[in-house]
Amino acid sequence: MKKKIVFIINPKSGTSKKELIPELIWSELDQTIFEPEVLFTEYRGHGSELARMYVKEGVDYVVAVGGDGTVNEVARELIHSATALGIVPVGSGNGLARHLNIPMSPRKAIEQLNHSEPIWIDYGLVNNQPFFCTCGTGFDAYVSTEFAKGKHRGVMSYLEKIITGYFSYKTQNYHLLGDGIDIKASAFVLTFANASQWGNNAYIAPQASVQDGKIDISMMSSFPIIAIPSLALQLFTKTIDKDFFMSTLRAKEVTLKRDEPGPFHYDGEPYEEGTEINIRVVPDGLKVLTRKRF
Repeated sequence: MKKKIVFIINPKSGTSKKELIPELIWSELDQTIFEPEVLFTEYRGHGSELARMYVKEGVDYVVAVGGDGTVNEVARELIHSATALGIVPVGSGNGLARHLNIPMSPRKAIEQLNHSEPIWIDYGLVNNQPFFCTCGTGFDAYVSTEFAKGKHRGVMSYLEKIITGYFSYKTQNYHLLGDGIDIKASAFVLTFANASQWGNNAYIAPQASVQDGKIDISMMSSFPIIAIPSLALQLFTKTIDKDFFMSTLRAKEVTLKRDEPGPFHYDGEPYEEGTEINIRVVPDGLKVLTRKRF
C-alpha cells in the first residue's frame, strides 16, 4: 500500500521561487511508494493548521518545504503523533535540515525521501512553546529581530545585520538555574540548542545531539572586535565550543532569569519574552525522515 505524503510549501521562505517545487515533487518522488499531495501556505500559521488536519487524518508523512520557521509551524503539530516530518529546505538558514544531513538542493532532498526512514528525535520547549533547532536571547535574538524587519532575505542580508548589530548591541546579565546549574553571568550570546547549529553551517553548539535527551547551552561573553575573524572561523569549523569567550553547559531543564523583558527567538523566529524563561527538552517526541541515525 502506498504511503500518503503531504508537502506543505511556504512560498515566502528564503530567497528562491517555489513555483517549480511541485514539478520537482512529481518528477523526483517515487510514486510507487508514495501518494503525494501538494499545498501552499497562504498566511502565517497556515502550515500549523494544515499539519494539524493531516495528523487527524492519519497521513504517514508531512513534509515542510521552507526554512526553520516553516519546519517549526509544521512540526509542532506532529509531536507525539504517528505522522513523520519530512523537510525540503528552501529557507535562509535551514539549521535542522543541515543537522539531519538533508541535502540543500530541493531536487536532491525530494529524491532522498525515497530512501529515508523515520527516526525519533528530541524537541525543546521554551515556556511551553516547541522548538526543534535552537532558541535563545542575546545578540542572536537581536539579529533575528532585525533580520525579520528587513525586506531582503538570504545569507548576505543576515551577515549585514550581524556586522551592523555588533556595534550597537549591549550585553545583558542573566541567571541560569536548574539541573545542577546556578550561574550568574553577563553574556553577548545565549543559545539553547537541540540541534548543533543556527543555520548556514554556523555551529553554535557543535556537540549538540537531537537524540541525547539534553539541551546544549552555549554562552558567549563579550569579545573585542579583533576576535571576530577567529570566532567566525570557529563557528564554521565546529570548534566554537573551544574558544576562550565561550562556555558550554548541558541540561534537561533550566530556567533563565534576566533583569527586563526583551528579544527572544525560537528556530529563528523572533518575539518578545519576559524576565523568566523555562527551557526544557522532551526526549523522542518527534518522528522525522532522514537517511542517517544520530
